[in-house]
Amino acid sequence: MMNEKYAPLFTPFKIGNVEIKNRIVQCSMGGTSLFGWLEPCHFDKEAAYFLLQRAQKGVGLVLPGMQCVRDTMGRRWLYQNKRMFKQLKEYMVEYHKTGAKLFIQLAAGFGRSMAVTPWMVVLNKNPILNKIASPIVDVSYSCASASATPNRWQEDMLSRPMTVKEIHEMVEAFGKTAKMLRDAGVDGVEIHAVHEGYLLDQFTMENWNWREDEYGGSFENRFRFPVEIVQCIKRYAGEDFPVSLRYSVKSYTKTWGKGAVPGEEFVEWGRDMPESEKAIKYLGDAGYDFFNCDNGTYDAWYWAHPPQYMPDNCNLADVEHIKKFTDKPVACAGRMLPETAAEEIAAGRLDAVAIARQNLVDPDWIIKIQEGREDEIKPCIRCHNGCFNFAKYKGSSNTQNLMDSLHLGRCALNPTTMQHTRYYIAPTKKAKRVAIIGGGIGGMESALVLHQQGNIPVIFEKTNELGGLFLTASAMTFKENDKELIRWYKREIEKAGIEVHFNTEVTDVNTIGKFDAVIIATGSTPRTMPMIPGFEKALTFTQLLKEKHEVGDKVLFLGGGQSSCEAAYDLLLNYGKHPIIVEFANDLVKSDVTCLANTSFLRDAMEYHKVPVYLQSTITEITDKGCTVKNVKTGEKFFVECDNVVNGIGFVPTPVGGKDLSRKVKGKETIFRVGDCVAIGNLRTVIWRAWDVCMYINGNNQGIENIIDKFI
Repeated sequence: MMNEKYAPLFTPFKIGNVEIKNRIVQCSMGGTSLFGWLEPCHFDKEAAYFLLQRAQKGVGLVLPGMQCVRDTMGRRWLYQNKRMFKQLKEYMVEYHKTGAKLFIQLAAGFGRSMAVTPWMVVLNKNPILNKIASPIVDVSYSCASASATPNRWQEDMLSRPMTVKEIHEMVEAFGKTAKMLRDAGVDGVEIHAVHEGYLLDQFTMENWNWREDEYGGSFENRFRFPVEIVQCIKRYAGEDFPVSLRYSVKSYTKTWGKGAVPGEEFVEWGRDMPESEKAIKYLGDAGYDFFNCDNGTYDAWYWAHPPQYMPDNCNLADVEHIKKFTDKPVACAGRMLPETAAEEIAAGRLDAVAIARQNLVDPDWIIKIQEGREDEIKPCIRCHNGCFNFAKYKGSSNTQNLMDSLHLGRCALNPTTMQHTRYYIAPTKKAKRVAIIGGGIGGMESALVLHQQGNIPVIFEKTNELGGLFLTASAMTFKENDKELIRWYKREIEKAGIEVHFNTEVTDVNTIGKFDAVIIATGSTPRTMPMIPGFEKALTFTQLLKEKHEVGDKVLFLGGGQSSCEAAYDLLLNYGKHPIIVEFANDLVKSDVTCLANTSFLRDAMEYHKVPVYLQSTITEITDKGCTVKNVKTGEKFFVECDNVVNGIGFVPTPVGGKDLSRKVKGKETIFRVGDCVAIGNLRTVIWRAWDVCMYINGNNQGIENIIDKFI
């Protein structure tokens, strides 16, 4: 039975004259576009399945991923694809049976926020090559902005200013597309966006828009583009057709590529609150019927895509303040807790809550709230490893894998999301007994998948607790979502009645009895550098974080990867320590698979808290008083005083004993590795590989070659 504190979430409200059955809005997420993502527009069946399922599971208003009114690839206007709208009309008949409403999010584009890759940079800098490629992809057009501003992902690449003709063409396209959407049965549109530093936002901000025509200069000129869009939509689709606006209240941006972390005093480079108070009324009076709000830009991306370092409800205070300046309904996004949202809605300080990535992780989370089963909700841990892992570090553009760029909106913790034909549970034809060596995330995920298939998993764990190295990773103060994920796994393992042997170390798979298959999930161990004198003095992350070994005031981290930066942030924020970081690379968290929203927060936080960071450096000796640090570029050596050193140079796969770890029955392999004992990755590589292996064991996928080591 539902806890009454959630009741306000399940009351109706109106956007214009369209009634939404509850106060829960599913925000748009890249990759979930109903008309395809980046590629030429088409009716996307995978996204259609995902969106319909979430509507069936209780979301009141569903917003598919942003859809540029002109294709990124192929350059066709959306309204030119008549067949796509015919398919949409048929889909909307089925969709409306759920009682949910659907607003299509239409976008002007990315401008300087376009996540360019090296080949795109080459095209943009060479007009002749760009012209040759333009029938397929016109990088100059895709990155065009209000003015010649630096690209967020490639600082030396400037956007070209849009022409007035291009602006007028785009405004007209919004109107024509909205009319076709209404005719197809869509309930409304959302305009993307005066938000997050996307193209329309770039026009509205004084420091980003240096134009001298009717689209620059004065407040009215800077906001002319989004105003003309809503006015054109109302002309084409009707005054009563609802138009929402994705809106960032404050930019929290200090300059190009620099955000302001929570609590920081700074001079706003983007939109400040006084202008936002004026803007939201101006935009509402122009015709916008709903404001779907957050904060930030791509330069302060952690406000719009908050990682777990950001506080819960991080945008709420600003959004509630801005609601006072408009008579239109307002939603808030950004690590929103359902119970907090319900309280604010009941008090009239908010009209709806916008939740995105929890809908990727657990499609049943709303039903579980309604049935009083909140403890069964699988939590989002804000990792961005599956949904939006655009990555960048010093000297790079977007380093994200191409397949990831083309397939956003997936989930590290739930492989079935936006991949339901690749990952699925099929009942086994004959139950198999499967031994799982290791009770970390990989072992537990394997056990749960096998159990759902109808197989019989048995876990062998060498310690007295499930969780593996993730117990260490989750031990930091701000990682409550990680802790909840471990609790979720333990509850699910217990509820499923899966057999677990604790304090049982397996060094030879032939000693554990007869099983049809064996999954080795023994994780990883810290990498060591015994050639460094005094290295034995260094603490491991487990000793520092999980076992809580006492440390002094100055703690030096050898290695500036994500784990070191997170641990350093925890020490300075919650324990008053003074961390120091020594990193061999030219930037902190130099990773191709960690989202810029996460890494930029850590970099900005280290800078704000004045953490000494020695890049392109290593340690040559550790003593009781500190470390000798060597700059690998100049050869300079110097001594850094510290009380403790933490080994942050990474991990290596844990070796597994036994003479022969290869075993076949009837020509098929029966021993498999899952997780970091294969190669060091993240929860996505661990969990997706677990599914690949379990589906292979169950006999219902193409084969073990689907395993995704290439994403590590």
